[in-house]
Amino acid sequence: MATQVISNSGHDDMIHDAVLDYYGRRLATCSSDRTIKIFEIDGETQRLTETLKGHEGAVWCVSWAHPKYGNILASSGYDGKVFIWREQQGSWQRIFDFALHKASVNIVSWSPHESGCLLACASSDGNVSVVEFKDNNFDHNSFPAHGLGVNSVSWAPATTPGSIVSSAPGPGATGNRRFVTGGSDNLVKIWVFDPATNGYKPEREPLTGHSDWVRDVAWSPTVLQKSYIASASQDKTVRIWTSDPSSAGQWNSKVLEFDAPVWRVSWSLSGNVLAVSGADNKVTLWKENLRGEWDLVKTLEE
Repeated sequence: MATQVISNSGHDDMIHDAVLDYYGRRLATCSSDRTIKIFEIDGETQRLTETLKGHEGAVWCVSWAHPKYGNILASSGYDGKVFIWREQQGSWQRIFDFALHKASVNIVSWSPHESGCLLACASSDGNVSVVEFKDNNFDHNSFPAHGLGVNSVSWAPATTPGSIVSSAPGPGATGNRRFVTGGSDNLVKIWVFDPATNGYKPEREPLTGHSDWVRDVAWSPTVLQKSYIASASQDKTVRIWTSDPSSAGQWNSKVLEFDAPVWRVSWSLSGNVLAVSGADNKVTLWKENLRGEWDLVKTLEE
């Protein structure tokens, strides 16, 4: 994998997120300086092409939509706002300005493209909102998720494990619209779209076990025999939750112990290697062995 170091980012303050687009040709970064910067990546070189302004506080998160919906970028920040930006003919416009949250919006995450053009937003005000972009219109749906604040949200893959179905649903189908959230109430919750109410409802009881804030959650993109969710907590543990079609929606967890609070969990694209990072500036990589135990396969120290 090519590693790029952008030594002169042009930001005047700490960078909080840096995300490549689907093709790896563009990089979006965001910072406490309240701006978002877009770089064109060409081999070993990168060129700053745009600085997007509008947030009134630190920008925590940027996220690219799938290219089938166009060149679309979402951003969220401490000001409680979510912006959606679109590039057309070389210039960036803010096409949506979402100010329904009353506190910091910590994460924005696009759904798998098979489910539609949906953006889930997790806020410190305790609510999650889902914005749907369809026929050049935006529709949104907000609901209370974690009373003390929502720290993270991650979508399930569009197809369910064990089901060998076509990933091209028929007209009117919505894919598998489910996601997981982690909160400052120490809970992990799974939500599913309910067509009857056109909203989201808890799929089951919350997943309990963490004894402090859940800082991050990540649903594995794999559609093997089992579903996997990783949750990272201030309690110095990561829990890896698994569910298979035979367990009737029950989730079992394995606990990985660390020496410091854990901040982020991230699955490889194939979905079977988990990267974990935390307050000790170490990144560890974990893989499930044939007995279903999780082995440490690599440690990267900064």
